[in-house]
Amino acid sequence: MPYASETPDEVTMPTKTRYVTTVGLEVHAQLLTRSKMYCACDADIAYAPPNSHVCPVCMGMPGTLPVINAEAVNKTLLTGLTLNCTVPALSKFDRKNYPYPDLMKGYQISQYDLPFCENGYLDVEETDPRGNVTRTFRVGIIRVHLEEDTARLMHRTGADGTSYSLMDVNRAGLPLMEIVSAPDISSPEEAELYLQKLRHLLRWIGVSTGNMEEGAFRCDANVSVRPEGQVDYGTKVEVKNMNSFKAVRAALQYEVERQTGLLERGERIVQETRGWDDPRGITISQRTKEQAHDYRYFPEPDLPPLTFTPAQVEEIRATLPELPDARHARFVQTYGLSPYDSSQLLNTQATADYFERVGGNSGFTAEQARTAAGFVVNDLNRLLSEAGTPIESSALTPEALRELVELVVEGTINRTTANGLLPELFKGGASAKAIVTERGLGVMRDESALEKAVDEAIAANPKAVADYLAGKESALGAFFGPIMRATKGQADADATRDLLKRKLEVLRGSN
Repeated sequence: MPYASETPDEVTMPTKTRYVTTVGLEVHAQLLTRSKMYCACDADIAYAPPNSHVCPVCMGMPGTLPVINAEAVNKTLLTGLTLNCTVPALSKFDRKNYPYPDLMKGYQISQYDLPFCENGYLDVEETDPRGNVTRTFRVGIIRVHLEEDTARLMHRTGADGTSYSLMDVNRAGLPLMEIVSAPDISSPEEAELYLQKLRHLLRWIGVSTGNMEEGAFRCDANVSVRPEGQVDYGTKVEVKNMNSFKAVRAALQYEVERQTGLLERGERIVQETRGWDDPRGITISQRTKEQAHDYRYFPEPDLPPLTFTPAQVEEIRATLPELPDARHARFVQTYGLSPYDSSQLLNTQATADYFERVGGNSGFTAEQARTAAGFVVNDLNRLLSEAGTPIESSALTPEALRELVELVVEGTINRTTANGLLPELFKGGASAKAIVTERGLGVMRDESALEKAVDEAIAANPKAVADYLAGKESALGAFFGPIMRATKGQADADATRDLLKRKLEVLRGSN
């Protein structure tokens, strides 16, 4: 039963004492493998009819024997190495016994005391709107282990009001990696940042889709509150059923306020599992929290222990791509990109790879890199989003974009003209140089025509003239629209700005 203290008015009561929040997160990520963890069933269950990807093994039929999916093991080790974990020489699988209806055989094959990876960490950054790092905090990784997913229960209510549940066994047996953090997170906001970076890494190294809406990236949170100055942790409460980053932050905020309210009133916090009710914005008691002995772990008798030599571990480490933090530092230091542009390019590995291919074999100059980054971040990403096309399938090849970049950098066309060409180039097959030559789109070289356009813009905008003469540099922007229209977008921005300033300064002197 929910506690009386769960009502919003009581939960949000002001506190008299300062309290410390401690959060540890348990993330379950479905691995991208062709088959399930212990059988040959196809692991691609997206949009599949219920109970269509099943066999006697994943249905828990008597007399069946599991076989270890080597690809899942390798991807778990790859994740552990990404998270700076050590890989013990010996690991094993264990039976975790519990009687839930979504676990047909009455136990889950998981790992208990000898996981594949342990004792790692993840450094997480807070940034400002410009992408500059304002603070870094480190979250320890206690372990990364491998297990099988359970079946999926779907709760329904019939026309007569009767409640019932349906079970889809397609998900049962999918390889599920669990990443357990240390209790190093001190706020809901830090928890959200940690989860965002962790999911980004899993996608980057290609081990999981990380799609929360599909259940491929799921999170349980252990949260406790204690008075400031108290050494021992407060009573831990587990929170489940959070299916988005926003839900994680909201659930933790609510739970911190709930526990704080209990302590303020001198009430006891119960160690339990609570579910997040997103529509109501509250956590609800589900059951008392199990301890390890409740699961009666023992070594899985049908699977052998696994050993890993240092050479095998290094062989897996060698397959790691350049990770986002290292690539970000290189983009900023080598190419002179802003932290914001660099972080946007690193949203996906495919985007970062595309950007570097624009540089080609000869590489970028600093100006080419900044121009290319601007096109990718501000223009290409928008076109791709509108078309629903991933960047790796874009008809605008990196070579074609490089041609456009070179035209801008060498001054053949201005950025306005380039922006107008991009939608056409995005359709594929067109050459920027050919279009510019054919249509005469090069930057205006006729100084008298530019001067005429500038004079007309000044004459037509007396308020902007007065603002500029009063010291408002930003007033220059009011002249550019009329000038670009008069020159069909072919005026060079720098030349236009210089000419505008010269003529306005003449007016200043004449006044």
